[in-house]
Amino acid sequence: MAAQSPLRVVAIGGGSGLSVVLDGLKRYTGGSDPSAPAVDITAIVTVTDDGGSSGRLRREFDVLPPGDIRNCMVALSEDSALLARLFQYRFPTGRGLKGHSFGNLFLMALTQIMGDFADAVKVSSEVLNIAGRIYPATASNVALEATLVNGARVLGETRISRSRHRIQSIRLLPRKAKPLGAALTAIAEADVITLGPGSLFTSVIPNLLVEGIPSAIRRSRAVKAYFVNLMWQPGETMEFRASDHIRAIHRHARGKFLDYAVVNIRAITSAMKKRYARQAALPVENDIDAIFKMGLKVMAGNLAQHSDKLRHDSAATAAVVVKLAQEGRRRKTG
Repeated sequence: MAAQSPLRVVAIGGGSGLSVVLDGLKRYTGGSDPSAPAVDITAIVTVTDDGGSSGRLRREFDVLPPGDIRNCMVALSEDSALLARLFQYRFPTGRGLKGHSFGNLFLMALTQIMGDFADAVKVSSEVLNIAGRIYPATASNVALEATLVNGARVLGETRISRSRHRIQSIRLLPRKAKPLGAALTAIAEADVITLGPGSLFTSVIPNLLVEGIPSAIRRSRAVKAYFVNLMWQPGETMEFRASDHIRAIHRHARGKFLDYAVVNIRAITSAMKKRYARQAALPVENDIDAIFKMGLKVMAGNLAQHSDKLRHDSAATAAVVVKLAQEGRRRKTG
């Protein structure tokens, strides 16, 4: 591999968190800044969503949920402003249409035409000229099941995210879900593999429950980093510290593999804390000493962005990813 070839980034996750990372990384793919390192992007996306438009399409057409894939396409599109308006457009009325997004219907229709969801994602990505590749974590139509600390079992991502009891473990149904070969190849060739930010149990960990993905990550010589969430998520990670997130990831992956925890050190405003406190959500404690004792390194940065919601800043997050990818490249080239 030539030293000057693009840095290979594999971003694993789902929901809005993964889209934030991809939107920031896209700026390193167009060559608009010759001084910035070039990046080759692969997104591996969870496919367990069963709510809203995606859930309706799963039940009615027996297709994989397109919502998270759609968001990644918008994030990586060359003209994200226009595509966001088109692909994120939700029909406000219409029998059978109300609540559906155009992008979900587009992917569903293409899946019906091509007979395979992964092929539909590939072709639509080419049509939209996205800056990277997007793979579903599995082509199997899987559901998510959780066991809570009180022993109860909850089936379905939507119900799990609304749980009032702490989650003990999650699993895929059926258990034997196979990954795409192209996704495994991307993991093997990566300079950096990122997980998160995003919902721990319903966006990040489900990818690690697909057979072959955890072992492929361990075998890869890439730097492996987890971007710690900014706030507790009601129904999933109440009272979770940064180290609790990492333990959950390693437990479900059946072994350690992370090199870095990436944490935010930008102060969260009082107004934002009050807004989240109404949902009983507080900032995630960055218990750095505990992370060090787990054998991980910590990278800290001003990653929080304050808007209508508290999110990771896409540009700052992508800059950290690129820095870690450069370390991974040095590791691989000796």
